[in-house]
Amino acid sequence: MPKYFSASPAPVDVFDVALLDLDGVVYIGENAVPHAAESLAQGRTLGLGLAYVTNNASRPPSVVAEHLRELGIPARDEDVVTSAQAGARVMAGLLPQGSPVLAVGGLGVDVALAERGLVPVRSRSQGPMAVMQGFGKETAWTHLADAAFVLATGAPWVATNMDFTLPTPDGRAPGNGAFVGVLVTVTGRTPDAIAGKPERPLVDESILRTGAQRPVMVGDRLDTDIEAARRAGIPSLLVLTGVTHAEDLLAAPPQRRPDLLSADLRGLLHEHPEVLTSSETAVCRSARAYIDRRALVLEGPDETLADVEDLWRVAAVLAWSHSVEVEAAVTRMRTSLRALL
Repeated sequence: MPKYFSASPAPVDVFDVALLDLDGVVYIGENAVPHAAESLAQGRTLGLGLAYVTNNASRPPSVVAEHLRELGIPARDEDVVTSAQAGARVMAGLLPQGSPVLAVGGLGVDVALAERGLVPVRSRSQGPMAVMQGFGKETAWTHLADAAFVLATGAPWVATNMDFTLPTPDGRAPGNGAFVGVLVTVTGRTPDAIAGKPERPLVDESILRTGAQRPVMVGDRLDTDIEAARRAGIPSLLVLTGVTHAEDLLAAPPQRRPDLLSADLRGLLHEHPEVLTSSETAVCRSARAYIDRRALVLEGPDETLADVEDLWRVAAVLAWSHSVEVEAAVTRMRTSLRALL
């Protein structure tokens, strides 16, 4: 049985920089995730570098950092790294300095292109030589149509990310990947490069900008944050404040399995226990998972957050190693977490 969830000292004592996803980890919409501000402030006081690494390319880093500060979260402008910045570095490797690029998305796309010596334009009539597409709430049919016309000429196309959904307080909304999909359907081609997670450019950009030697990726999405860490060969911490549900974790393929798990960002500050396994049993402190007649069964208290985290750990480890029925275990995991968060 592969080894998952080994014992670990507190991440703040092991890693030099936390590469933090934003949506679903630090904030959701206009509100900070509970315990995020105080956990990050304490982490920074203890010497942990903080980089806010987001696939959302709609806003420039200065605007994102200001929003974070308004929420009481420690953030300098230079602490924010966006997929637009990573995409602009890729684009700068494809075009000469001063080249016009059709910027599809929010202001963050324009700012990132300009930072790399490229000229963002907003209309096909301005003669763009390439297209960089990122998320923007004001993206309209005319923007997508112009992009389609430019792409039909064979011009380079960089997408900042392929997140099909965006978490909001009201639920999941269409993300940049949904808009990229429209152009894929219309043009019959795919982007020449994708900058955001799980692809490497954004992780590489973040490490380059922070000078991290021992980074850890912290995220709520298995398909972007955790897979990005796997591809980059760095450890990951999954927090349960965003889009990953119990059934998602238990069904995660090997490339989307986290090294550490915590209910929220307080997991940066405490030790992580080991999950001990045998052929059909997993144990973590007082939590136990075992196989009974092809079904995954959970035992143990769920009175504290640590109890619930341990239940998620043992359930995941056993589910990853066996094809079994998990419905009852998933129900308990969801109910226990909801009661304590």
